[in-house]
Amino acid sequence: MVSDKIKALLSIKGKKYKELAKLFGISEQAMRNKFARGSFSAEELIRIADFLNCQLAFNIDSEQKIILTMDDLRPAGTARSKKEPEDAT
Repeated sequence: MVSDKIKALLSIKGKKYKELAKLFGISEQAMRNKFARGSFSAEELIRIADFLNCQLAFNIDSEQKIILTMDDLRPAGTARSKKEPEDAT
């Protein structure tokens, strides 16, 4: 479960739920609820990886991987319209 892996990363990096909750601007209890549900969006996972100084990546094979970074996030206030196709890159 993704929540267990994020918990493990928090532990390894010496971080607490409280710090992650602050990053997202929510209460510690709301963050614990999010962990209980295992409900993390791709954007949230990218932000968590950045916060923990880790990489979030798709490993294709031993030589190829695609790393997701903060640069992959849309700027705030630029939500994609329903008619606009997703970028296929």
